[in-house]
Amino acid sequence: MTTDQNPSRVAVITGASSGIGEATARALVAAGLRVALLARRADRLQAIAGELGDAAIAIEADVTDRDALVAAAARVQDELGGADVLVNNAGVMLLGPFSSEQRADYRQMVEVNLLGAITATEVFLDQLRDGGGDLVNISSVAGRTARAGNAGYAATKWGVNGWSEGLRQELMPDVRVIVVEPGAVATELTDHITHEATKEATQDYVRDLAITAGDIAEVIAFAVTRPRRMTLNEILVRPTAQER
Repeated sequence: MTTDQNPSRVAVITGASSGIGEATARALVAAGLRVALLARRADRLQAIAGELGDAAIAIEADVTDRDALVAAAARVQDELGGADVLVNNAGVMLLGPFSSEQRADYRQMVEVNLLGAITATEVFLDQLRDGGGDLVNISSVAGRTARAGNAGYAATKWGVNGWSEGLRQELMPDVRVIVVEPGAVATELTDHITHEATKEATQDYVRDLAITAGDIAEVIAFAVTRPRRMTLNEILVRPTAQER
């Protein structure tokens, strides 16, 4: 891969214990970056960091806990010299019909998918600004097209898209803002859906056509290793067979 990027750049990845986050860590290390892996599952993070060797550190942190993110940022600064890339990947997809029974799911999605990304960005922003950095926000095709059964989830992803566009204009040219909008991806997101009928239908749907977390990770690695003169601001990645 030919770029004008410094190979010693540092990337912070939230939700790095599985799925797109884990795959992105592996892809960025392969591209020459060092990575800080953030997630709640410390044992899983340690295992991944051990596989990646000296290029990775594991930091237990929940994106809904600002104090934990502040402590993580201090470690990244002290141990790696600061973050050049922040990948806001932590998220939950709790699909189901809109009703009072799902109210805890809506709150959790807002707190993790939207407020978690906002808080992590606020905490790491000074590091990103030093020397120019990249902010990668993982949105979804649901950030463009809502459908029955994903109203709460779509609301959080539309929020990510709108917030990202505002930040793009505010932070340019010092920080590049990149939004990645995956379609159906084979990850454990569907395992956490609490509405059983929706969970079963979604798992069946994803099983038939999903792309891999590695596919999205390759897109992220490509985007953050482009020359500074250009930005891939918004990247929609659907499985070839996904209609909407």
